[in-house]
Amino acid sequence: MFDKLTEKITDAFRFVSGKSTISEKNIDDAVEAIKMALLEADVNLRVVRRFVNSTIEEAKGEKVLRSVDPGQQFIKIVHDKLVSFLGDTEKGPTGRPAQELQLKGPDALSIILMMGLQGSGKTTSSAKLALRLTKEGRKPMLAACDLIRPAAVEQLSVLAGQVGVPCYKEDGAKDPLKVFRAAQDWAKKNLIDTLIVDTTGRLQLDEPMMEELSRLKDLAKPDEILLVADAMTGQVAVDIAKTFDEKIGLTGVILTKFDSDTRGGAALSLKTVTGKPLKFVGIGEKPEDFEPFHPDRAAGRILGMGDVVTLVEKAQEVIDEKEALALQKKIEKETLTMEDWLEQLQAVKKMGSLKSMLNMIPGLAGQINEEDINKAELKSQEAILSSMTRKERANYLIIGPSRRARIARGSGTSVAEVARLIKKFEKMRSMMKKMAKGGKGANFMQGMQGGFPR
Repeated sequence: MFDKLTEKITDAFRFVSGKSTISEKNIDDAVEAIKMALLEADVNLRVVRRFVNSTIEEAKGEKVLRSVDPGQQFIKIVHDKLVSFLGDTEKGPTGRPAQELQLKGPDALSIILMMGLQGSGKTTSSAKLALRLTKEGRKPMLAACDLIRPAAVEQLSVLAGQVGVPCYKEDGAKDPLKVFRAAQDWAKKNLIDTLIVDTTGRLQLDEPMMEELSRLKDLAKPDEILLVADAMTGQVAVDIAKTFDEKIGLTGVILTKFDSDTRGGAALSLKTVTGKPLKFVGIGEKPEDFEPFHPDRAAGRILGMGDVVTLVEKAQEVIDEKEALALQKKIEKETLTMEDWLEQLQAVKKMGSLKSMLNMIPGLAGQINEEDINKAELKSQEAILSSMTRKERANYLIIGPSRRARIARGSGTSVAEVARLIKKFEKMRSMMKKMAKGGKGANFMQGMQGGFPR
């Protein structure tokens, strides 16, 4: 996400970076380059103008021109402006930041209405949100009130089963308001604290849909009204959000396919055009591929500063602290096994794509191309490890010629590839011991290369 924008804005900073003093012309050149980058990213024209004007006004002040490091000062101004355009600094009705969900406590029922056009990912996002709330300790439930789209009810029911939450549905139902009332009653009786309602979707905006949604809103009195929009549609998504807000009234937006949107125009325009915060983004097809949107972290990614906080949070979700400490001791004593290696590979896969993780590391954001990552090689590596017995993974020294031949057959690779992986493992284990003890000559990328066979 934001790949092209990151590249363009990073290039724009060359006009001011590393200079002991900067002139108004340096600022004009940098801002002009940033303006073109934003326009190419499909950011709303009115948003671009506001961004450019406010940046120039602040950057041409004496504070920047006479700063000890004016280049860094200018970058900070751009960062702060991006944060303000991406997010919401106001407080919501519950006293929490408006960027967060404004839900009641666990002793009362909170209601979330999910809205959007067909194909936007509304039903899938409803299930993803339910899974996220479950991990946060809430007890959510889904209600199938999209009675227009064929198979929408069944799709939500299946997804609910996948994420492990209850789903209220009525086969053959015609009235979504009646279904909602029954779902609300069921939720209260079963001590559910969050009811997520998948509402009617259409292929395009029309009055019947808006009227139905308006009646449902009046009946439900929801705590959150979230529009689900496709990030790939750019400014169309922003226009849809604006229309929904004018007709129904939104509290926030969810952008799906965010991982595929390399331009980012919708995310950068939404808050300014609609006045509503972007609350969540869909970053993949799996139920876990759903994240809260943090304006400050997004601004850091856009400027190539990475997003270490999100990377750490992802790691904490899949790696147990006690296991991590035990692994560290094994590394220090050089007793790391191939079983440990396989477990770590599988844990990293749960964190998302390798490219997305590398882009969160400062200095690597926007520098990693998809073709630079040999996914087939990584799959081959996992296949070889999986084809070994537990005894072999615990002690790779017992893997002789006959065992290597069997492992190669089981993994669909060659004996030479199996031998190469074993050598790589020996090298990686030795290198990681040096890294753990602070040895010179070992850095992050060397460790990565030691782990990925070539």
